[in-house]
Amino acid sequence: MSELKIVFVGHVDHGKSTIIGRLLYDTKSLPQGVVDKVQRIADETGKDFEFAYLLDAFAEERQQGITIDTTQLKFSTATRDYLIIDAPGHKEFLKNMISGAANANAAFLVIDAQAGVQEQSRRHAYLLSLLGIKKIFVLVNKMDLVGYSALRFLEVSDDIKNFLATIKITPQRIIPISGFVGDNVTEHSENLSWYAGETLIDTLDKISGVEENFSAALRLPIQDVYKFDERRIIAGRIESGKLNVGDKIKIFPEGRQTVVIEFAHWQERDKKFSAQTGESVGVIVADEFFNRRGEIITLANDSPPKVSNRLRASVFWLGKNFLTVGKSYKLKLATAEVEATVEKIILTVDAATLQRQENPSALKLNDVGEIIFKLKDKIAFDEFGTFQATGRFVLMDGCDVAGGGIVLDAQTSEADGTIFTDGKLTFCAELFNEFYYDVEQRKITQVAEIENVTYKIGDEIPTKGFSYEYPADFDLILLREGGFVKIRGAKVISIGRLENYTFEKVPLVNGRGFGVKVNSAESFAHFLNEFAAVENSRDLADFSNKYFFLNQFRELKFYFDYVI
Repeated sequence: MSELKIVFVGHVDHGKSTIIGRLLYDTKSLPQGVVDKVQRIADETGKDFEFAYLLDAFAEERQQGITIDTTQLKFSTATRDYLIIDAPGHKEFLKNMISGAANANAAFLVIDAQAGVQEQSRRHAYLLSLLGIKKIFVLVNKMDLVGYSALRFLEVSDDIKNFLATIKITPQRIIPISGFVGDNVTEHSENLSWYAGETLIDTLDKISGVEENFSAALRLPIQDVYKFDERRIIAGRIESGKLNVGDKIKIFPEGRQTVVIEFAHWQERDKKFSAQTGESVGVIVADEFFNRRGEIITLANDSPPKVSNRLRASVFWLGKNFLTVGKSYKLKLATAEVEATVEKIILTVDAATLQRQENPSALKLNDVGEIIFKLKDKIAFDEFGTFQATGRFVLMDGCDVAGGGIVLDAQTSEADGTIFTDGKLTFCAELFNEFYYDVEQRKITQVAEIENVTYKIGDEIPTKGFSYEYPADFDLILLREGGFVKIRGAKVISIGRLENYTFEKVPLVNGRGFGVKVNSAESFAHFLNEFAAVENSRDLADFSNKYFFLNQFRELKFYFDYVI
């Protein structure tokens, strides 16, 4: 079986470190001399031996150059290898989302039997629900301090189960243990003879790993693109599904389609023809598109991700400053990074009490809020309930991790532009947005936020406005989104993918309302091929100067304090 990633969370005094130390000790996973060192320090200071101290000693070993990750600890059983993601507090846990902690296969929520469920216990549980870790186990620790009372165990169990039910979590198992004494950690304890369930280590060995994600739809976020010899290699980690040489793929947000021709390899013995969930790969495709970090690869026949510049999300806020409407943050989703502005705060929820407040003015520390974000650029993502890895994100306020959250839905109905849809395909264009030259500010400005309208097959469009005038017959070409819309008699008659478009000798208009210098099927093919070769902003500017009319259908007018 593959390596299992597990995360332990809990209130600061509930014994999480002691449990982890006991696991490392009982499985003989500690470096040589660490236990002796901790015992010697305990003897010299007259203190009792504490398994939690093993983690401190482990940290010192790491600082001295031992090759152990600062937030990850490894141990093994006869069944398989484990990776413990050490999360001292919920803020640290959120930071670790960026480097993969959110990909844990299971989580253990530690609760002190004597103290019971605390406010931080509830917040950690809420955070686990936001991260989408579905296999959640509860460890009722320090049973030795309550005389191994079965009644107390049931009281704590009922308390945490009732809270978890309110956030739609059902714990897989609740285990009474004592990390300090070792009861039910790796062996059954006579002190807990009334408990007939599995020990902590037995429970770990029965948790399924990433294998269950192999059959899911493909999601491969692009980490980077490298040019090596004459090859362009797309690098990334497969978050779900499988990928084979010969597969037809689509790359979002544009939806460009191509074929996998090879997996990059150094030596012939490393050559492979398929890859699956959890593998990092270098992919070589048939077409040299301008691919970039943050895009998502799917199989051509898989359900596609959402694409939008607005999204509705549930956010766990940990920032020093309040989250407020109008404030911008850096949003990191999978490998994508984009500026996100808070457009609306729908409600807040206290993560400990679950008390709700409608239409608040801000999110404060430890609040959970339902937020609408406006993104600077369109990105590809999924609703969290569909795909977790591409449906959760981190918010950065400057250089600090200020929050994290999950995507609830795309907000395409409020996009900056006009929506065209046939029920299956949806594209956004900006051809009806109005612009003018502000003579006082000396800059080109959008006149006002236009009314957001969705057009379907058969709907009539406005061909004339303040700063634009389009013919009754034209084709709208959406290069970035990979789509087209055919307009005849000022009505929408067809919506489709760009690869299925046929040139019909009518004027072409791009998504921002500029005319396209194409007059034949042959010149249209050259137009697409040159766009596919664009690699950077300078290339895009050169391409635009060559193919777009700035003033064919738009007119730049001069106004002062003009309002539509």
